Order: sequence, then C-alpha cells, then structure tokens
Amino acid sequence: MSVYTPVTEAQLAEWLRGYSVGAPVGFEPIESGIENTNYFVTTGQGRYVLTLFERLPAGELPFYLELMAHLARHGIPSPAPIADLADRYLSRLNGKPAALVTRLPGKSVERPGERECAELGALLARMHLAGRSYGAYLDNPRGPKWWRSAARAVRPFLDFQALALLDEELRFQSLYRFPDLPRGPIHADLFRDNALFDGARITGVIDFYFAGVDCLLLDLAVCANDWCLVDAARNCRLDEAKTRALLAAYAALRPLVPLERGAWPVLLRAAALRFWLSRLYDLHLPRPGVLVHAHDPDHFRDILALRAGAGEAPWLE
Repeated sequence: MSVYTPVTEAQLAEWLRGYSVGAPVGFEPIESGIENTNYFVTTGQGRYVLTLFERLPAGELPFYLELMAHLARHGIPSPAPIADLADRYLSRLNGKPAALVTRLPGKSVERPGERECAELGALLARMHLAGRSYGAYLDNPRGPKWWRSAARAVRPFLDFQALALLDEELRFQSLYRFPDLPRGPIHADLFRDNALFDGARITGVIDFYFAGVDCLLLDLAVCANDWCLVDAARNCRLDEAKTRALLAAYAALRPLVPLERGAWPVLLRAAALRFWLSRLYDLHLPRPGVLVHAHDPDHFRDILALRAGAGEAPWLE
C-alpha cells in the first residue's frame, strides 16, 4: 500500500464541499499503487476514487484526466473524472494536485486464462481506436529517454550480471525506434491489477497515470508480459495459447501491419526493460511515505533475460 499524503475525514469533507457529489460517508486507502496516494471515497451519491498526485508534473495531469474522460465518452470502461463546482477536473488537497473519478465495478483477475486474455485484447483494440480522435499529446513519460536516466540512477545498486544485461539491452534498444509504426495514446501500464472483471467481461480499466503517445504495439507487449505468462510466480515464459488469444482478439478489431509483426519481439523486450528499471528505481530510491509498496524488480529482470534469449517464439506470425 502506498500513502504518501494522509487525508483525514475532516479534510476530505471540506474538500468535497467543492463538488456536487454529497458528503462523505466512508473512505479508505487503496492497497495498491506506488506512484500516487489513492483513496476509495463513498458519498451519499456514489462511489469514487480520490487521487493525490505525488510527483507527476502538473502540466501532464490534464492529458491523463482528459484522456480518461474521452475514452469514457466513447464507451470504454474508463474512470470518468468528476468536475468540481468551478468545472475543473483538478484541484488541490493537502498541498497536492487532486482529482476525483468514478469508481468502477468488478475485481482484478490474478490468474487470467485464454478467455480473459482475449477479452483484454479486444478491449485494448477498442481503446486504441477510440484514442484516434483524442487531440492532446504527451510523449510516453517512461520511454527511452527515461530508461537512460533511470539506468544511470540504479547502476550503483546492480551486480556485474545485472549491469551486463542492462547495458546490452540499452544498446540493443538504441538500434530501434520504429517511427513508422501506428501510434497513439496508450495506457502503458495495463497489468492485471489495472483491469476489472465481472465474470468474463471487463468492466473497468484503471490507473491511466503512465499513459502517453507511443507505438500502439507497446501496449500489447506490456500486457503480454504480465497477462500471458505460463505462471507469473514460477515461469515467466509466454504461454502460447494465452498469447495467441490476446493477439487474435486485438487484431480482429485493429489488424496489425507487417511492420508491427517484425517489431513485436523488440517491443516485448522494451516493455520488460521499462518495468525492470522502474522497479529497481522504486526499490533502491524510494520516496518517504506512510505506507509504501514496492514490487520485486527481479521478476522483470527474468522476463527481460528470457525475451532477449533465443528459443522463445513470440507467436505473432
């Protein structure tokens, strides 16, 4: 759990006076996330999520919130930001930028199968198609420029083998930029805990605060590296049936171009590198907080080593 900025009941009640959602009848910290402070908030009129943005640049926040609103208007089960009485999505609480969004129903699936992966693939394609009409632009904040910066910061904490893997992957990725691949707004962090299900149906896609404009295929790679593993706890290889289900359901709505098929193995590695670096950074260079949760970076080190090795078919012919 990550709570960097505690909020009291009295503070929340005063802040909500600036909204027309009613008085709070309950709130609790959310037991996940490492970037922002999040609370579930219940009022007499509904259920919401309160987010206090801890380190995202203020100039980036409208991109995320307006993207969520755009997708919700286009039928994507995205949280809808709530405007305050001054018609703003953003205000301040305890000195931090803060936003209130709708709380979506459902729960995450810890062990997705082929059916869940296919549902995710179709939803991701719909989201990318809806994103075509979103006019704002923000470069992927965790793209290659950030990789290089984060790599410099975590180098002192790595052993010889990890340094060799990191340096080789940075060199490898520097050979590819894919400027001609289809691009648009991507979620960039659509792990299992950021999708909500009711039975076999996705009822929510949450946590858009790493979103940005990048290769659409990168979103698929991020998903495959988390959803399509043989066993997330013991075997990080891609499961053929789940990977094929994800890709086929996606391509049925947004067919992949030949360049994307060639780029797929590279972007699987790029997605693994990005999350290995972010987990290393959060582990070794944590921010002070009341309750802070950091994920194990070795999980994505192992995924990267597998994706970079020979003999693993990516199942995108």
